[in-house]
Amino acid sequence: MQPKVCGSAEPPIIEVTGLTKAFGRAPAQRVALRGVDLSVAPGEWVAIVGPSGCGKSTLLHLLAGLDTADSGSVRLAGEEISALSAGRRALARRHRVGLVFQAYNLVPHLTVQANVELGMRVAGTGRRATRARAQELLDLLGLSDVARALPATLSGGQQQRVAIARAAATRPDVLLADEPTGALDSEATGTVVDLLRTENAGGRTVVMVTHDYAVAATADRIIFLRDGKVTDERRPRGLTDRPGMAGVSPTTGTSAAAGSNSGDGSEGPEPAGTDTGTGTGDVDLLGLGSW
Repeated sequence: MQPKVCGSAEPPIIEVTGLTKAFGRAPAQRVALRGVDLSVAPGEWVAIVGPSGCGKSTLLHLLAGLDTADSGSVRLAGEEISALSAGRRALARRHRVGLVFQAYNLVPHLTVQANVELGMRVAGTGRRATRARAQELLDLLGLSDVARALPATLSGGQQQRVAIARAAATRPDVLLADEPTGALDSEATGTVVDLLRTENAGGRTVVMVTHDYAVAATADRIIFLRDGKVTDERRPRGLTDRPGMAGVSPTTGTSAAAGSNSGDGSEGPEPAGTDTGTGTGDVDLLGLGSW
């Protein structure tokens, strides 16, 4: 499938205008986003890159309707979600969005397989189709042997792959992924990138936040964010199919999971004080309602 670009006859599936967001109060107030404009075409794969604290995760959470902006608008498939109530934003999320969180947000008392099946069960997908789709994703991501395990028994890298499988399971219109390879070694990173590529080829829009410029180079378009502003935009050339590039930084030549002893990576979420986009409180993260 050829990557789609904004500016075509088809309206954008995501459209952001003048988005601003700050946390706290003066004099300790931190401005996360400063007038961000962004359009994403249906079927496009966009990577958002930038240093910690630049507003990447905050932007992703606003796109998902997990939080509301101080000003500006977010339109998802033509619907102005920034003006909706929390409950209606959760419904929009359930029907259109698959979310991959830095902190995984797996349900601790459910097995790996049950976590992957959760969104499909809420959506009313038949039992046979639900199990088949979950098994397909677990096989693809190398998780079949832990299908009956609980999240607490898994490494950080395994939990991240479960979170990715859960997000992709319902075949949402849009996949929003916050550092989807941040806790993975280079081999697992390649597997995840391949899954995202497959989902994108199937027509799903992918927007991912990443620190890894080599992973970003697999996207159709890279958006550079710094100090809460979009500072640049580029289209990668010739990097996507290089073998072994997926977990390696082109600036340092090191693996994104360098130093890990687990073989899965253990970098995990960003440390406290960085741009994790936390502070969502009791928000219905997965759009499950009262299920």
